[in-house]
Amino acid sequence: MDTSTATSQRESLKTLPNDDIRQILWRFDQRYDLQMLVQASRSVARGIVARLVAEGARNSHEWNEQKARLLPAFDEAGITTCFMEPHQGGFIEGPKNLALALVAMELSWVDGGAATCSLAGNLALSPIHERGTPGQRDFYMSRCVPAKAAESGQPVWRGAFALTEPIPYVGVETGLLSGKVRIADWQPGAEPMLHVEKRGRFITGMGFANFVTAAVDTDDPRIQSSCIVILEESDPGVFDRGTPTKKLVHQLSSTNDPVFSLRVPASRIVGGYQVVNGVIVPNFSHGEVIEAVFRRTRVTVGIMTAAKLLSAVEPVIRYHRSRFRGGATINPGTPRHDMGLQQKEDTLHRLADVWAMGEASASLGFAAARLFDELDPLEKKKDQLFAAQGITSGVAQMKAFRKLQKDALEFIALSGMPEVERDASRFEALKNDGLIQYMVLDAQANVLCPATKLWNTGQGANVMREAVSLVGGYGITEDCPGFLGHKWMDAQLEATYEGPEAVQRRQLTVTMVNEVFLACFRSWIREMRAVGCRKPATGACMLATAMELWLWSLESLQKSTDVAGTKLFSGNRQGVTFPMADALCWLLASRQQILDVLELEQKGPANPVVAEGLQGTLGFLLDLCHVQAARAAGESSKICAELVHGYLGDCDNTVRCACSLGDAPPPPAYEAFARLRSKLDRCMVGCRLAKDRAAESLQSVMIPEALDYPV
Repeated sequence: MDTSTATSQRESLKTLPNDDIRQILWRFDQRYDLQMLVQASRSVARGIVARLVAEGARNSHEWNEQKARLLPAFDEAGITTCFMEPHQGGFIEGPKNLALALVAMELSWVDGGAATCSLAGNLALSPIHERGTPGQRDFYMSRCVPAKAAESGQPVWRGAFALTEPIPYVGVETGLLSGKVRIADWQPGAEPMLHVEKRGRFITGMGFANFVTAAVDTDDPRIQSSCIVILEESDPGVFDRGTPTKKLVHQLSSTNDPVFSLRVPASRIVGGYQVVNGVIVPNFSHGEVIEAVFRRTRVTVGIMTAAKLLSAVEPVIRYHRSRFRGGATINPGTPRHDMGLQQKEDTLHRLADVWAMGEASASLGFAAARLFDELDPLEKKKDQLFAAQGITSGVAQMKAFRKLQKDALEFIALSGMPEVERDASRFEALKNDGLIQYMVLDAQANVLCPATKLWNTGQGANVMREAVSLVGGYGITEDCPGFLGHKWMDAQLEATYEGPEAVQRRQLTVTMVNEVFLACFRSWIREMRAVGCRKPATGACMLATAMELWLWSLESLQKSTDVAGTKLFSGNRQGVTFPMADALCWLLASRQQILDVLELEQKGPANPVVAEGLQGTLGFLLDLCHVQAARAAGESSKICAELVHGYLGDCDNTVRCACSLGDAPPPPAYEAFARLRSKLDRCMVGCRLAKDRAAESLQSVMIPEALDYPV
């Protein structure tokens, strides 16, 4: 491939990004505990997990002795314990969102099912961790710690989260439950005893779980609402793990359809309860618990798909370079022998797109994980402040936050101003106000979480198909390098885990129009514009224009109606709101990718390992930023144009397009949109040159002679 006319002389990418580079990009270069957790997780992933896949362990639905070897491996590596607090037997102080995301990245680099097997135990504990009483948290979390179990001579407790229920009842509808709870016995002065009936569907970890957190609805007028109840295998009644689910993917995780009919004390209600006028009132409904759980764990699932894309790069390069070797007429030293398929521009450009997508999805996912680590302590502080004021219900909290919205918007505005121009005392006061900070970060988290889950898994699955196609028929064989076929199939399930794509789009429809988030989004536009002026090679200026176009389109659609006078942007017009959610996700991921590379540019020179060859690495990653920004701008603007112009027409359903109107100017209301579209087109300058440079790097980058895990 000759790109000499399109590229300038510069240092080239020497090797694939190493751990030191990733630590800076994903902001854990100062976290020794997380670095050690990554290494321990990697040893498990590229050791026993890879061997199990290579041995064909994915070829059965049942949980068996072969797969069960994973559990002690997780225990010995500290993976099982990383979710726990130090006083419970854990080793990581503070929030664990980034830690769990890094574990998911390492395990999914080899096999998504192994990652799910590990994380399912955390999901079972998450309702207890997020909304349980202090006693519930310490009791169950500590019993899931291998070291503490060994001290007591008891087996390690392992859990499962039973939310979904079997068809034909409610399928994956989490708002309706066929599982029921009623009072079995309630003696005066004694704790009420409950009877729980629950049939689960697609419950991960059920093949070996000895306790379950189950969502049930009230079936008794003496219990006010739904709740989540903790069930143990030793409880009186039926604890049937059920039949294995005959899934085609994630076979290294155990998935069953269990049946429970158990008698348990009321103290097992997650979060506790109160008795009001002879009625048990759970402190949290099952929906309130689920909301707290899924807004964090969905991010981890998004990371799992990002890992697949990044892990595909090395096997594809190796396959392309060696494609023709061994032929009688293919001699060492010839381009056909040394470069193979990498002589062709198509393979290089397509792999550059896969890599760029992987970087962007990882950047978005880890940014969301870090955001929740920052948000978690503020949420606890918020709960304490509101409790002291007697503000406990969700409605009361919403009213309180509405009163604070003006201050939150003021803080965002002051944050975007130069220090010399803003009111320093006012800025510091707002910065130190825990409720204001919570409000701002919560508005961002409510968008980034579903965006990560929706975009990483949905678009990631599409791009993973492209990665598989780059190795031809080899991609759908069991011995494909990097297990690419397995990863492609696994990605389809990850797009459905913890709510399918429609669920994420629905949440984004609500959260992306929050005024606090939109204020943040406007500040991000200014941020990207400034980056673009300073470093045009990032594509940030183009991205800023695309973000402006999206914001203009959103505001226009919110005010517009169709030819029948029906409002365009509303909950029921999912043909409008859902595409706008998709468009936003492209922009958010590209922005975070750019910010991560700028972080590497700033901190890389101080690390002697990173500093060597840094310019080549930075140049390549900046080119990927430019490539991804162009793709994001194109996808987003295409959606916006279709929506802004697509609902114009006449009442008799005739369409008058620009062709029939000759050179007539657009309606005045749409001149701004036309100008932005034209500006965005001009901002595309250089994006294909960036792809050419990235492709050239793919031809020369050094890779290990063999994968570091078996195939």
